[in-house]
Amino acid sequence: MKRLIKKMNDIIIREMNEDDIDDVLEVEKVSFSTPWSKESFIQEIKENKLARYIIAQVDEKVVAYGGMWLILDEAHITNVAVATGFRNMGIGQMIIDGLINICNELIINHMTLEVRKSNYPAIKLYKNNGFVEIGTRPGYYADTKEDAIIMWKEI
Repeated sequence: MKRLIKKMNDIIIREMNEDDIDDVLEVEKVSFSTPWSKESFIQEIKENKLARYIIAQVDEKVVAYGGMWLILDEAHITNVAVATGFRNMGIGQMIIDGLINICNELIINHMTLEVRKSNYPAIKLYKNNGFVEIGTRPGYYADTKEDAIIMWKEI
């Protein structure tokens, strides 16, 4: 069953399911230099009881998604991505709002994530949502050895 989280204009935010994965992979491939595999997403959706993933859909096409792992009272954002033609339209904000809403429903008090030091648009989005930089992970990204910024939010 698809649980509708929010509908705004022609954008629907809802829980991800296995039928969404092929579209999610298209977004993933244009967004990340080392994209996750189809098998990874299937495992997250079907087997990982700690995982929660949502998608943004326009005309029945996935244009963005985000996910997190819920561990005790903390949510670790695993990934957030928006398809190239849909960036700078507020859809990334809608995904973040959806993840925060899930945390509120489940009484999750903290959120954390890692983001590439060079990903200025993502850093700005997270800061605008109350995330603060609390440290770095040197050489975190295997493809480039780029540092990751660790960000944290109290809900």
